[in-house]
Amino acid sequence: MSDILLVHGSCHGAWCWRDLEPALEALGHSARSIDMPGHGADPTPVGAVTLDSCAQAVVDGLRENTVVLAHSWGGFPATRAADLAPGRIARLIYLCAYAPWDGYSLANMRRTAPYQPLMHAVLRAPDGQSFTIDPLQTQAVFYHDCPPGTAEFANMRLCPQAIAPQETPIRLGAGQAGTPKTYIRCMDDRTIPPEFQVTMTADWPPEDVHEIATGHSPFFADPQGLARLIDHILKD
Repeated sequence: MSDILLVHGSCHGAWCWRDLEPALEALGHSARSIDMPGHGADPTPVGAVTLDSCAQAVVDGLRENTVVLAHSWGGFPATRAADLAPGRIARLIYLCAYAPWDGYSLANMRRTAPYQPLMHAVLRAPDGQSFTIDPLQTQAVFYHDCPPGTAEFANMRLCPQAIAPQETPIRLGAGQAGTPKTYIRCMDDRTIPPEFQVTMTADWPPEDVHEIATGHSPFFADPQGLARLIDHILKD
C-alpha cells in the first residue's frame, strides 16, 4: 500500500482532509496532510509566503516513495516540489488542480479559462497581499454538493491566501517531467471550470485521466468514492 501526502488548495489547510484520510487508511494506505506556509497552524506571515516555500513544505513532508495528491492551487507547489526533490515523489495526483504550464503563473493560467466562476466570491485584502473568500459564497463555489454543515465547518477555518505565490511563474524541469502523473477531473466543479480541467489534460494519456461527478471538494462530498478511485489509480 502507498504513503500518500495530501496537499490542500487556496485558503484551506490540512483540516480539509478530515474525511479522506480515514477513508484512505481504511483501504490500507498511509494518509498524511500538511499545512502549507501561512495556512492552518503554520504561522508564516502572508507577506513571507512564496511558491518555493510552499513547494519546500511539500518536500519536507515526503518520505520514501510518497504519492502526492494535490488539490486546486496545490498543484503548483506539488509540481515544483518534484523539481526540488527529483525522484522522491512516486506519483503526482492532481485533484481538480492546476497542472502547471511552463512559464505560467497560476493566475495567468486561471485567466485563460473560458470563464471565472470564483472571482465574484474573492475578497482582496486592502494591502493587496492576500485574498479571502466571502463566507456567504463558500457554499456555492466550494461546497454546493457537500453534506449539511460543511460550509460552516470550513468557514471557521478558511484563511487568507497569499497572492504573490500565485502570480509567480513556474519553470518546469526534469524532476517533474520524470514523475508519473494522474489527473482527476471534477465535472461539477464551480471553482475551476471542468472545461478548463479538460484543456489542461487534453494531451495526457487517457489512462492517466479520470472523472468524477462532484464539485470542487470531493474530499467532503464523497470521501469514500474518492478514496476508492485513488486506491484504483495506485493499484492499476
